[in-house]
Parts: sequence; C-alpha cells; structure tokens
Amino acid sequence: MKNAAADTLAALPGVSRPPQAATPIVDGRKGLLHIVDVYAQGCNVKERVMSRSSNAAVLEGFGSAVNTDHLGELEEYVAPDSVDHDPAPGQVPGPEGYEEMFATMRRAFPDLHIEVEHVMATDDEIAFAYTITGTHLGELMGHSPTGKTVSYRGMQISRFADGKMVERWGSSDELGMLRQLGLT
Repeated sequence: MKNAAADTLAALPGVSRPPQAATPIVDGRKGLLHIVDVYAQGCNVKERVMSRSSNAAVLEGFGSAVNTDHLGELEEYVAPDSVDHDPAPGQVPGPEGYEEMFATMRRAFPDLHIEVEHVMATDDEIAFAYTITGTHLGELMGHSPTGKTVSYRGMQISRFADGKMVERWGSSDELGMLRQLGLT
C-alpha cells in the first residue's frame, strides 16, 4: 500500500529518501497542527518536523491566549520587534500591538472565537485559514452593540524565529462582518 505521507515528506528539499514510517504532519481537524512521530533514518525530516512542531506550539499558544482572553500571554509568543504587515489602525509593533487589537475586538465581541480550519507549514512559516465568530455586545468602531452574531473568514501567514512569531501577513473579511452587523 502506498504511503502518501511518506511521499509528501520525501518531496521536501534536502530529503533524499522517504522515511520508513510516517503519518501526516498537518491535520487541521485535530488542531492547528497535529505533529506525529516520524521515524526517519538517514534524512533530516525529524529536524523539519521539530521546527514545524515548535512553530505550531507557538501559534497554538497565541490562539489559545486570544480565545480565552488571556492576552497578557501574547508576549510569550510574539517577538518584541515583531512586524505586522497588515496592522489594525494604530496598532503598534510587537506583542503590545496584538494585545490592544484583540482587547478591542474582545470588548466588542466578548465571546470572540477563532477556529483554524486549514493549515500549511514550511520550516519557518505557517499559513492558515480561519473563521472568527462572536456576538456584538460592545462598542465597535463607534457603533453601539447590535446583539447580532457574526461569522467571517480570514487567512494569515506567520513567520517564526527563535520560538516566537516575528512577522505576520493576513486579511479577514471585515466588510462581511460589518454587513452582518448591519453597519454598512
């Protein structure tokens, strides 16, 4: 029987042959990244998996901090000089910028939740698609609460170095969110 995961791993740059036993590295249904044991004798797959696993743990911690409203924990996951290439208006660099941006969102949507749906990873980057849900119970961009629930999609690419997120590119359907709230 053909091992699709081994074939995928063998296609990585620098891997000279497929590992003897492997299972899929990426499985969005089981969490952000579900890293499994990979037995690779004579190739560097294990190092790549460890790098991806470490980056996934950082991103999972970041997401958990946002979803549980423990925004002070973001400094554990974001480098002080981290750059957001698509910042919110007035967002400062580093963990403070993310903390304030998500605090603003959580004031507007106290039940804010981000659900990751699709993930792809390289050695130092993770790209993922997600859905944001929440109920508009607080002020948002000068608008009073509507009590309406929203669900909108987004995509992000994060780059990691030394165990922290150092760059982010992303976009979410904020116009769709505003339309669901009847604000446009």
